Amino acid sequence: MKKTHHIAIFASGNGSNAENLMKHFQHHSTIKMELVVCNNENAAVLQKAQQFSITSIAVTKDELKTTEKLLPIFENHKIDFVVLAGFLLQIPTWLVQKFPNRIINIHPALLPKFGGKGMFGKFVHEAVVNANELESGISVHFVNEHYDEGKIIFQAKCQVDENETAESLAKKIQQLEHQHLPKIVEQLLVEKEHH
Repeated sequence: MKKTHHIAIFASGNGSNAENLMKHFQHHSTIKMELVVCNNENAAVLQKAQQFSITSIAVTKDELKTTEKLLPIFENHKIDFVVLAGFLLQIPTWLVQKFPNRIINIHPALLPKFGGKGMFGKFVHEAVVNANELESGISVHFVNEHYDEGKIIFQAKCQVDENETAESLAKKIQQLEHQHLPKIVEQLLVEKEHH
């Protein structure tokens, strides 16, 4: 019998990547999106989780720092893998230690460039365009205790055109995210079983 993986998605806002994952794995035989954790109780991602009948919880910054609220919920849902899809808070040490190499993040630029605290969403795209970069892309990486510094698992690139704006670049990056993130999750979890 194949092992079923139970995944928690952490998101902060609209949750287009989260929604894309929920859709992709809706009928998957061994990968289940079990839980959506959000640090903003008004975020659209919470409604999206409801549409897919996935448990969702809002946590405060302080609740995230301690194990009291999250750990029992994680255990209850048998969570064994975490995907950060546009989650803006730093992941606490206890969580990193509990899931070594089982937390991944998707960053909307080619790390190590344009990473670090405060580098998310449009801020990243604006920085890329302002630096006259010729290309940008996405980086999927393991999460450690430092922002955007974990080992990179995968990168995909796109061109930055001459008249590119942060908005137009954001659209290209989102396409890359939607195209690749579910596949990466699947590879990591399904290939893990073959090792």
